Amino acid sequence: MNGGRLSRCRHTDKLNYLVTGTDTGAGKTFVTSGLVRFSRSGGIDTVGMKPVCTGDNLDVQQLLEACDRCEPEFLINPVWYRTPVAPYTASIIEERQIDLDALWKAFTHLAQRHAHVLVEGAGGIAVPIRADYDYRDLARDLQLEVVVVAANRLGVLNHVRLTEEAIRAAALRCRVIVLNTVEPDSDISQTTNQSVLESLIDVPVLSVEHGQTEFSSLAKLLWEESRKEELGIRK
Repeated sequence: MNGGRLSRCRHTDKLNYLVTGTDTGAGKTFVTSGLVRFSRSGGIDTVGMKPVCTGDNLDVQQLLEACDRCEPEFLINPVWYRTPVAPYTASIIEERQIDLDALWKAFTHLAQRHAHVLVEGAGGIAVPIRADYDYRDLARDLQLEVVVVAANRLGVLNHVRLTEEAIRAAALRCRVIVLNTVEPDSDISQTTNQSVLESLIDVPVLSVEHGQTEFSSLAKLLWEESRKEELGIRK
């Protein structure tokens, strides 16, 4: 991870987010696409993008459908590898280095045209995009605050605490932890994880149920913060 990198994007008063996970399969696409769809239905012009996709591109298709395909696919997903592994690994296997300029330019275009952009990562916050560049660097370059999606199951306390510490150590702001019920009634910890996390970390923790389509609590937290930013009353 490269320290001290200057931001690649011009400063904007708009508040955009990186949606990362504690692991693959935590439900980033479900939360991102659900939040985009819900926000747009309420008149908030929000789009999602997946800078780097690997394997099938079903995640990208869900993001496109959530915004009614208001932007071309090459902007929502500027880099796609067919090999279903981490981005950096896929670039090695397919012998094609990830074009960071393409990621920055696609984001800048979307950010100029829409009120908010949700940038969906791949796996967790430290997943490498290049050997010396991961999603913490991308968040810094694009001036993104971070939304963490975690699967609500046994083990999530450790996963969330490690992820939140990595975000804080990178001088990024973790805006909210979203506990996503990937598998209903998987274990008894689902009933206690939220309250325990709230006692351990100084970050809001929200729960999302399996198949949920109503994201008012998450939308209110994220977009009301944006309005506070505009008024200059951020804490």
